[in-house]
Amino acid sequence: MTPSSPVRAALMITCLGDMLYPEVGVSIVRLLRKLGVVVEFPKGQTCCGLPLFNSGYHGEAAAVARRLVALFADAPYVIVPSGSCAWMVKHEGPGLLRDTPEAAAARALADKTYEVSQFLVRVLKVTRFTAAFRGRVAYHDSCHLLRGLHESTAPREILGHLDGVEMVDLPGHDECCGFGGSFSVRLPEVSTAILEKKLMNVEATGADCVVACDAGCLMQMSGGLTRRGSRVRAVHLAELLDAPSDPAP
Repeated sequence: MTPSSPVRAALMITCLGDMLYPEVGVSIVRLLRKLGVVVEFPKGQTCCGLPLFNSGYHGEAAAVARRLVALFADAPYVIVPSGSCAWMVKHEGPGLLRDTPEAAAARALADKTYEVSQFLVRVLKVTRFTAAFRGRVAYHDSCHLLRGLHESTAPREILGHLDGVEMVDLPGHDECCGFGGSFSVRLPEVSTAILEKKLMNVEATGADCVVACDAGCLMQMSGGLTRRGSRVRAVHLAELLDAPSDPAP
Protein backbone atom coordinates (compact mmCIF):
# COMPACT_ATOMS: atom_id res chain seq x y z
CA MET A 1 0.00 0.00 0.00
CA THR A 2 1.34 3.45 -0.96
CA PRO A 3 0.13 6.79 0.43
CA SER A 4 -1.96 8.78 -2.09
CA SER A 5 0.50 11.69 -1.98
CA PRO A 6 4.25 11.69 -1.25
CA VAL A 7 5.22 12.01 2.41
CA ARG A 8 8.58 13.30 3.65
CA ALA A 9 10.00 12.07 6.91
CA ALA A 10 13.35 12.31 8.69
CA LEU A 11 14.86 9.39 10.59
CA MET A 12 16.21 10.11 14.07
CA ILE A 13 18.48 7.10 14.46
CA THR A 14 19.23 7.46 18.25
CA CYS A 15 22.50 6.55 20.00
CA LEU A 16 21.85 2.82 20.40
CA GLY A 17 20.47 2.64 16.88
CA ASP A 18 23.57 4.27 15.47
CA MET A 19 26.11 2.31 17.49
CA LEU A 20 24.48 -1.08 18.06
CA TYR A 21 21.45 -1.45 15.77
CA PRO A 22 22.18 0.30 12.47
CA GLU A 23 20.36 -2.54 10.71
CA VAL A 24 17.12 -1.37 12.33
CA GLY A 25 17.54 2.03 10.74
CA VAL A 26 18.18 0.39 7.36
CA SER A 27 15.02 -1.70 7.76
CA ILE A 28 12.97 1.37 8.62
CA VAL A 29 14.24 3.22 5.57
CA ARG A 30 13.42 0.27 3.30
CA LEU A 31 9.95 -0.13 4.79
CA LEU A 32 9.12 3.54 4.44
CA ARG A 33 10.44 3.75 0.89
CA LYS A 34 8.25 0.80 -0.10
CA LEU A 35 5.31 2.84 1.14
CA GLY A 36 6.30 5.81 -0.98
CA VAL A 37 7.79 7.87 1.84
CA VAL A 38 10.75 10.10 1.01
CA VAL A 39 13.18 9.41 3.85
CA GLU A 40 15.75 11.99 4.89
CA PHE A 41 18.62 11.67 7.34
CA PRO A 42 19.86 14.94 8.84
CA LYS A 43 23.60 14.75 9.45
CA GLY A 44 25.21 15.57 12.74
CA GLN A 45 22.76 13.64 14.91
CA THR A 46 23.88 12.73 18.40
CA CYS A 47 21.70 11.90 21.41
CA CYS A 48 18.12 12.74 22.36
CA GLY A 49 19.36 13.77 25.81
CA LEU A 50 17.57 11.09 27.82
CA PRO A 51 20.65 9.69 29.65
CA LEU A 52 21.60 13.22 30.72
CA PHE A 53 18.04 14.01 31.75
CA ASN A 54 17.63 10.83 33.81
CA SER A 55 20.94 11.49 35.57
CA GLY A 56 19.87 14.97 36.62
CA TYR A 57 21.92 16.97 34.11
CA HIS A 58 19.00 19.03 32.88
CA GLY A 59 21.08 21.94 31.64
CA GLU A 60 23.14 19.65 29.44
CA ALA A 61 19.99 17.84 28.29
CA ALA A 62 18.48 21.19 27.31
CA ALA A 63 21.54 21.91 25.15
CA VAL A 64 21.01 18.60 23.35
CA ALA A 65 17.29 19.35 22.92
CA ARG A 66 18.16 22.75 21.43
CA ARG A 67 20.43 21.06 18.90
CA LEU A 68 17.74 18.53 17.94
CA VAL A 69 15.24 21.31 17.32
CA ALA A 70 17.62 22.90 14.82
CA LEU A 71 18.57 19.63 13.12
CA PHE A 72 15.00 18.55 12.46
CA ALA A 73 13.43 21.96 11.87
CA ASP A 74 12.65 21.30 8.20
CA ALA A 75 11.27 17.77 8.55
CA PRO A 76 7.48 17.38 8.21
CA TYR A 77 7.67 14.18 10.29
CA VAL A 78 10.39 12.69 12.50
CA ILE A 79 10.52 8.91 12.88
CA VAL A 80 12.21 7.31 15.90
CA PRO A 81 12.98 3.57 16.28
CA SER A 82 12.85 3.67 20.10
CA GLY A 83 9.87 4.56 22.25
CA SER A 84 12.14 5.96 24.97
CA CYS A 85 13.81 8.49 22.68
CA ALA A 86 10.50 9.44 21.08
CA TRP A 87 9.12 10.07 24.58
CA MET A 88 12.09 12.27 25.44
CA VAL A 89 11.59 14.43 22.36
CA LYS A 90 7.82 14.63 22.73
CA HIS A 91 7.43 15.08 26.46
CA GLU A 92 10.63 16.35 28.05
CA GLY A 93 12.17 18.42 25.25
CA PRO A 94 9.44 21.10 25.35
CA GLY A 95 9.77 21.34 29.12
CA LEU A 96 13.53 21.73 28.99
CA LEU A 97 13.22 24.56 26.48
CA ARG A 98 10.25 26.26 28.11
CA ASP A 99 10.69 30.04 28.37
CA THR A 100 13.51 30.00 25.81
CA PRO A 101 13.59 31.31 22.23
CA GLU A 102 13.30 27.67 21.05
CA ALA A 103 10.13 26.90 23.03
CA ALA A 104 7.74 27.01 20.07
CA ALA A 105 10.12 25.03 17.88
CA ALA A 106 10.47 22.37 20.59
CA ARG A 107 6.70 21.99 20.75
CA ALA A 108 6.56 21.75 16.96
CA LEU A 109 9.21 19.02 17.00
CA ALA A 110 7.26 17.14 19.66
CA ASP A 111 4.07 17.29 17.62
CA LYS A 112 5.65 15.83 14.49
CA THR A 113 7.72 13.10 16.17
CA TYR A 114 6.50 9.49 16.07
CA GLU A 115 7.81 6.13 17.17
CA VAL A 116 7.95 4.01 14.00
CA SER A 117 4.95 1.74 14.66
CA GLN A 118 2.85 4.79 15.49
CA PHE A 119 3.87 6.46 12.25
CA LEU A 120 2.98 3.39 10.21
CA VAL A 121 -0.44 2.94 11.81
CA ARG A 122 -1.51 6.44 12.86
CA VAL A 123 -0.06 8.54 10.02
CA LEU A 124 0.26 6.24 7.03
CA LYS A 125 -2.77 4.14 8.07
CA VAL A 126 -0.94 0.93 7.15
CA THR A 127 -1.33 -2.22 9.25
CA ARG A 128 -0.78 -4.98 6.67
CA PHE A 129 2.70 -6.02 5.62
CA THR A 130 4.21 -9.05 3.92
CA ALA A 131 7.11 -10.60 5.79
CA ALA A 132 9.12 -13.73 5.12
CA PHE A 133 9.26 -14.69 8.79
CA ARG A 134 7.10 -17.62 9.89
CA GLY A 135 6.71 -18.59 13.52
CA ARG A 136 5.53 -17.67 16.99
CA VAL A 137 6.06 -14.12 18.22
CA ALA A 138 5.74 -12.58 21.69
CA TYR A 139 5.53 -8.81 22.05
CA HIS A 140 7.22 -6.88 24.88
CA ASP A 141 5.79 -3.47 25.80
CA SER A 142 8.72 -1.16 26.47
CA CYS A 143 8.14 1.14 29.44
CA HIS A 144 8.39 4.50 27.68
CA LEU A 145 6.33 3.46 24.68
CA LEU A 146 3.59 2.02 26.88
CA ARG A 147 3.53 4.43 29.82
CA GLY A 148 5.10 7.51 28.28
CA LEU A 149 3.49 7.48 24.84
CA HIS A 150 0.48 5.38 25.92
CA GLU A 151 0.97 3.10 22.93
CA SER A 152 0.23 -0.60 23.03
CA THR A 153 -2.03 -1.20 20.03
CA ALA A 154 -0.03 -0.03 16.99
CA PRO A 155 2.67 -2.75 17.14
CA ARG A 156 0.04 -5.39 17.88
CA GLU A 157 -2.13 -4.28 14.97
CA ILE A 158 0.82 -4.80 12.65
CA LEU A 159 1.88 -8.14 14.14
CA GLY A 160 -1.70 -9.39 14.24
CA HIS A 161 -2.07 -8.91 10.47
CA LEU A 162 1.14 -10.69 9.48
CA ASP A 163 0.53 -13.93 7.58
CA GLY A 164 2.49 -16.83 8.99
CA VAL A 165 2.98 -15.16 12.36
CA GLU A 166 1.30 -16.53 15.46
CA MET A 167 1.18 -14.02 18.28
CA VAL A 168 1.41 -15.61 21.70
CA ASP A 169 0.54 -13.96 24.98
CA LEU A 170 3.57 -12.91 27.02
CA PRO A 171 2.96 -13.02 30.78
CA GLY A 172 4.11 -9.73 32.23
CA HIS A 173 4.27 -8.15 28.76
CA ASP A 174 3.86 -4.73 30.39
CA GLU A 175 6.62 -5.27 32.96
CA CYS A 176 10.08 -3.72 32.63
CA CYS A 177 12.95 -5.73 31.14
CA GLY A 178 15.32 -4.22 33.72
CA PHE A 179 17.37 -2.00 31.43
CA GLY A 180 16.20 1.50 32.26
CA GLY A 181 19.29 3.11 30.72
CA SER A 182 21.75 4.01 33.46
CA PHE A 183 19.54 2.16 35.98
CA SER A 184 21.08 -1.13 34.82
CA VAL A 185 24.54 0.29 35.55
CA ARG A 186 23.70 1.82 38.92
CA LEU A 187 21.73 -1.19 40.18
CA PRO A 188 22.97 -4.21 38.21
CA GLU A 189 21.69 -6.81 40.68
CA VAL A 190 18.15 -5.43 40.54
CA SER A 191 18.36 -5.07 36.77
CA THR A 192 19.48 -8.68 36.39
CA ALA A 193 16.70 -9.99 38.63
CA ILE A 194 14.07 -8.12 36.61
CA LEU A 195 15.58 -9.41 33.37
CA GLU A 196 15.60 -13.01 34.56
CA LYS A 197 11.87 -12.88 35.27
CA LYS A 198 11.23 -11.36 31.87
CA LEU A 199 13.26 -13.99 30.03
CA MET A 200 11.64 -16.85 31.93
CA ASN A 201 8.27 -15.53 30.79
CA VAL A 202 9.48 -15.13 27.21
CA GLU A 203 10.83 -18.67 27.00
CA ALA A 204 7.69 -20.10 28.61
CA THR A 205 5.60 -18.82 25.68
CA GLY A 206 7.37 -21.08 23.19
CA ALA A 207 7.94 -18.06 20.96
CA ASP A 208 10.63 -18.05 18.30
CA CYS A 209 11.32 -14.37 18.89
CA VAL A 210 10.35 -11.57 21.22
CA VAL A 211 9.58 -8.31 19.42
CA ALA A 212 10.05 -4.85 20.90
CA CYS A 213 10.14 -1.26 19.68
CA ASP A 214 13.02 0.02 21.78
CA ALA A 215 16.73 -0.57 21.26
CA GLY A 216 17.45 -0.51 24.99
CA CYS A 217 15.03 -3.36 25.67
CA LEU A 218 16.39 -5.30 22.70
CA MET A 219 19.95 -4.93 23.94
CA GLN A 220 19.00 -6.01 27.44
CA MET A 221 16.96 -9.01 26.36
CA SER A 222 19.36 -10.09 23.59
CA GLY A 223 22.25 -10.14 26.02
CA GLY A 224 20.31 -12.18 28.53
CA LEU A 225 19.01 -14.65 25.96
CA THR A 226 22.52 -15.16 24.55
CA ARG A 227 23.98 -15.80 28.00
CA ARG A 228 21.24 -18.35 28.66
CA GLY A 229 21.96 -20.13 25.38
CA SER A 230 18.32 -19.58 24.45
CA ARG A 231 16.95 -20.30 20.98
CA VAL A 232 14.68 -17.24 21.30
CA ARG A 233 15.82 -14.05 19.59
CA ALA A 234 14.98 -10.43 20.43
CA VAL A 235 14.03 -8.53 17.27
CA HIS A 236 12.92 -4.99 16.47
CA LEU A 237 9.53 -4.76 14.80
CA ALA A 238 11.05 -3.12 11.72
CA GLU A 239 13.55 -5.96 11.31
CA LEU A 240 10.77 -8.53 11.48
CA LEU A 241 8.79 -6.71 8.78
CA ASP A 242 11.84 -6.26 6.57
CA ALA A 243 13.51 -9.64 7.09
CA PRO A 244 14.23 -11.52 3.83
CA SER A 245 14.36 -14.73 5.85
CA ASP A 246 14.49 -15.49 9.57
CA PRO A 247 15.07 -12.25 11.51
CA ALA A 248 18.64 -11.67 12.58
CA PRO A 249 19.43 -11.89 16.32
